[in-house]
Amino acid sequence: MHMQSPALLFGWFVVFIFSVTAHEAAHAWVAKMGGDRTAYVGGQVSLNPIPHMRREPIGMLLFPILSLIAMGWPIGYASAPFDPNWADRYPKRAAYMALAGPFSNLVIALLCLLGMWIGLQTGDFGLAMQPMVQIVSGQQGTLAYGLSYLLSMLLVMNFLLFIFNIMPVPPLDGSGVLPLFMNAKQTQRFRQIAYTPAFMLIGFVIVWKLIGVIFWPSLLFLLQFLE
Repeated sequence: MHMQSPALLFGWFVVFIFSVTAHEAAHAWVAKMGGDRTAYVGGQVSLNPIPHMRREPIGMLLFPILSLIAMGWPIGYASAPFDPNWADRYPKRAAYMALAGPFSNLVIALLCLLGMWIGLQTGDFGLAMQPMVQIVSGQQGTLAYGLSYLLSMLLVMNFLLFIFNIMPVPPLDGSGVLPLFMNAKQTQRFRQIAYTPAFMLIGFVIVWKLIGVIFWPSLLFLLQFLE
């Protein structure tokens, strides 16, 4: 990514914090609805980022800040706690909990896409099509100018979080969809194998190799709806 202004770097940081907070809050809320109050008790059924930062200060503060300085793009992680005994008793509910995070990011991305489309129809936005910086643009000095940057960054960040986390590779959230097609015994066996450190390391390597191949064509396909 090319060099960005301090204001834009700060914008990426805010967008990252909001997007990850929404992701983890969705996990926590669906778990609570399914009977596991672990994350709720920890204050994570909330769009307030503080409880999430308190749980993962390195992943939500240190890593994003350092990666922004080094690369101009925030990289980090977060987590919502859950009761593993609850997940074992209710594997389907646990699967829905896992999927709630990435699908919350997809909803945010689609809402941003809708906002851009409305702006294009009203003439407040024009197409810029710089996917990692500014997808739409507004006239400088107007509210539309700042809003165009905000919507662009939110769409890219949340769509990337969706694509990344929906990949069905442990320990990513997408692997949580697999128990929906398994019985209890198969689910238990799957977890015993898939969530070992060695298997998860292999999963991260696979995802790291595939994410660019999958993300860019998917993003360009999504942006076709603006043309």
